[in-house]
Amino acid sequence: MARLQKRIEARNPGRELYETAPALASAEIRNHSSRAQQHAVSYGLLDRFVSPTMDDSTLPNFSACAIAAHRGELSQMSTQPNAVKRFIAYFSMEIALENAMPSYSGGLGVLAGDTIRAAADLHLPMVAVSLLYRKGYFRQRLAEDGSQTEEPVDWHVEDFLTEEAARASVPIENRRLELRCWRYSVKGVHGFEVPVFFLDADLPSNNEFDGNLTGSLYGGDSYYRLCQEVVLGIGGVRMLRALGYNDLTRFHMNEGHAALLSLELLGEEAQKAGRASIRGEDIEKVRGKCVFTTHTPVPAGHDRFPMEYLTRVFPAQVNFFDLSDATAADLVKRILQAEQNVSGLLDAARRGASVNMTQLALSLSTYVNGVAKQHGETSRQMFPEVPIEAITNGVHAGTWTCPAFQQLFDRYIPSWREDNFSLRSALGLPAEDLWAAHLIAKHELLDVVRTKTGLHLGSEVFTIGFARRATGYKRADLILSDLDRLRQITKDAGQFQIIFAGKAHPNDAGGKDIIRRIYKAKKALRKNVPIVFLDDYNVELGGKMTSGVDLWLNTPQFPLEASGTSGMKAALNGVPSLSILDGWWVEGHIEGVTGWSIGDSRRGSGKGAPTDSEGEAESLYSKLESVILPLYYSERHKFLEVMQHAIAINGSFFNTQRMVQQYITDAYLR
Repeated sequence: MARLQKRIEARNPGRELYETAPALASAEIRNHSSRAQQHAVSYGLLDRFVSPTMDDSTLPNFSACAIAAHRGELSQMSTQPNAVKRFIAYFSMEIALENAMPSYSGGLGVLAGDTIRAAADLHLPMVAVSLLYRKGYFRQRLAEDGSQTEEPVDWHVEDFLTEEAARASVPIENRRLELRCWRYSVKGVHGFEVPVFFLDADLPSNNEFDGNLTGSLYGGDSYYRLCQEVVLGIGGVRMLRALGYNDLTRFHMNEGHAALLSLELLGEEAQKAGRASIRGEDIEKVRGKCVFTTHTPVPAGHDRFPMEYLTRVFPAQVNFFDLSDATAADLVKRILQAEQNVSGLLDAARRGASVNMTQLALSLSTYVNGVAKQHGETSRQMFPEVPIEAITNGVHAGTWTCPAFQQLFDRYIPSWREDNFSLRSALGLPAEDLWAAHLIAKHELLDVVRTKTGLHLGSEVFTIGFARRATGYKRADLILSDLDRLRQITKDAGQFQIIFAGKAHPNDAGGKDIIRRIYKAKKALRKNVPIVFLDDYNVELGGKMTSGVDLWLNTPQFPLEASGTSGMKAALNGVPSLSILDGWWVEGHIEGVTGWSIGDSRRGSGKGAPTDSEGEAESLYSKLESVILPLYYSERHKFLEVMQHAIAINGSFFNTQRMVQQYITDAYLR
């Protein structure tokens, strides 16, 4: 292996290297590797989504055909795939579409972008809505001690988006806030497009406060955030109507930020009936149109706003609900989480009541889901009165598979882009080709490290990656709990190095402290365990890290990981995970096959069971020292088999193609 790595270091990774590396690798790897046995991997994962009679050629158009047939529109869908008529509206506070577009902060936005890409691949008649953030989230700057500061992101909207002529308005206090929108078209593998509309309040007709509502993502105070959610939910529905989308039958709320769209839909139903107030029949009609995905596993994470804010924003709507109607009165009671009925919205405001956006979305949705099996269980414990299903998240395979692995899959699994399930054939990938692709991805990551930090990390050294939002429950520093133990592991089991990345929210002091602690440990371990922290984590850097490390580390505090998707991205690139059994890893983990667990399963351990951080750190160290490092350095062929299984089992299933198909069958056609 060392000779192969030296040869690769002397070249620029690219097509020539990809074509010659397997031959170079073959002789080196023969002593370490035996080709993985060709055997069927069948866990019954396809049965629910693809009928036995559906072949690969029909799979890409499965969703559009299903929905079109359901609506009696099959002939139109087949002849006009990009027609204005759409059936599903997808709302998200953030959507990641391009690295240079600062329209996202982290996992929620990345998932939204991947969902839309999969919808385009599957010809799903969807349209998406978000807000345009002219100042973005923020650019992260780290001082020598790891102290984080934030800078606004400058970008030119016109370089990425096309302004639409349509206009809409929403009431804010006693003002009319004017909105325009900008279009971005997401194109699928066969050219089908899903339009994404970004709402923009930066217009001369709006005052300074209103114009800035589409300025910063997750910025400002609580009232500012509520007004942003008014723009997203109410303004989003009105803009879709102005654009001509009048045939929508499902409104999908990606987290509770978009919950206010349900109020706009209620208003539409009441207006059709010639009424000014909402009654039970309106509620039932709207409930049949809405789908809600919750991502938050703790009560404190759900948006709540004082009722006084709502009556301040909508002073003319204090009689919006007809509280003489039992169904309407019960809905108000639920969203206020009040023990008894209120006489009116002003009365609720005087009593200090607050509106729970999650409860609003739960109460007005025909289908509600968590984002992993474990998260579904956690959500049902939080909201036992609501039937909550689970659709485990995925990632967009074509986006998160790095170029070297894309070429590898194109060569041996040519249908993988259209049919992600075909990646289960990765068990037959030649080991030398797999390793060569991995080395290319690793060198590309180490080039990024060198460019950002000036440090030259060794390509032959086992490399661990951790990149998440820097916040307490994700515990980025768990691996740094015992520095002496890390020194001993590198001495006894083999060298390793760690690459960190992640932003802390500007107001998360605890998250910022974690980054400083990593910097402190980096200094203490500089002679034994090389550590780097790469600043300004974004989509591009995330792709380099999840494909270029040898092991993906994930250490959340159970049960606070709703899903997590970084390990799924790693799996697509043959990178196994070492993770706490929480979120998606409860489903993706097969010990020693797809990766390794930290600690034991805690499913069913009971709500509020204490976290044993010391024991989990010891489990992490033990797996690293006794299992993973010896496998990597002494039994490379077995490590390669784990890489193959990570792709074949997890890469083939934990993708947004499967996820969106499940939304179609379970939620959109419900």
